Amino acid sequence: MVFNDPDVLFQGILDNNRRLIAKTMTLIESNLPAHQQVAQRVMERLLPLTGKSVRLGITGVPGVGKSTFIENLGVYLADAGHRVAVLAVDPTSQRSGGSILGDKTRMERLSAHENSFIRPSPAGDTLGGVAVRTRETMLVCEAAGFDVILVETVGVGQSETRVASMVDFFLVLMIAGAGDELQGIKKGVLELADAIVINKADGDNLVPVERAQRDLELAMHLISSETPTWHTPVLTCSSVIERGTKVVWETVLDHRRKFKKTKEFGQRRKQQSIQWMWTLVEEGLKQRFKNNKKINDQIPLVSHQVEAEKMSPSAAAERLLSYL
Repeated sequence: MVFNDPDVLFQGILDNNRRLIAKTMTLIESNLPAHQQVAQRVMERLLPLTGKSVRLGITGVPGVGKSTFIENLGVYLADAGHRVAVLAVDPTSQRSGGSILGDKTRMERLSAHENSFIRPSPAGDTLGGVAVRTRETMLVCEAAGFDVILVETVGVGQSETRVASMVDFFLVLMIAGAGDELQGIKKGVLELADAIVINKADGDNLVPVERAQRDLELAMHLISSETPTWHTPVLTCSSVIERGTKVVWETVLDHRRKFKKTKEFGQRRKQQSIQWMWTLVEEGLKQRFKNNKKINDQIPLVSHQVEAEKMSPSAAAERLLSYL
């Protein structure tokens, strides 16, 4: 098939052919070995063309308005001439394995903008709040000329930090007036945040937002900064007012300037590449374990021994791993 030809896909990405960009991402996300081989050949050629975008990760508690925030910021940037790609990860049902993938319907204005590209992807069984191939799809967008990449994660959870290992700026969205502002969000997420933004700062919500901002600023003083170059600010914004997210973008650019000046920007990206390599090694080992026929033949017997308390879970795991 012509759409599985690495040369056709590579040229299509350079030509900003939306259909071929999406097709490449589908191959990247596929678990079929043939698809993975094609995707890897395309990625090897694309890699020298990547790395020039602003990579912004966005997470937050459910109901914080991530999609509305992203649309407001995305439209502002697209109107200003930026080419904006949104990689939105939808939660996958643990029961059915399905995802809604409805971000395009939640971002009507942005999805219709000529300078935008929205790609919803299922999270699958990845704990980090991002699809296992999000980084590769991000690189495809960069090679296609998108200069701002927005990664929307599933939501805040115990392992909702992997996005921080693939973006330049990690943003945590919060809301006021929901009791303890720190409830539902882990300290580990706050430690990784480059900025905390309290959304919905408009109308009758202004007073609770200001109170929440003061509380969060006090809380952030208790968390030591990773670098003297940057102390995590607590900002407020409104996603329903035109240009209501401009202050967030200005903060992202300020962070970028400072980190480039100290050369921490380049070092951070190098570290992220190594981290992502090991992430893919772990995912690859897990997949090979699942696909190993010898292991699959042994699982019923070993599981029965564990259930009958004739073998400990740790010994059973070691037995199965020994077949790799």
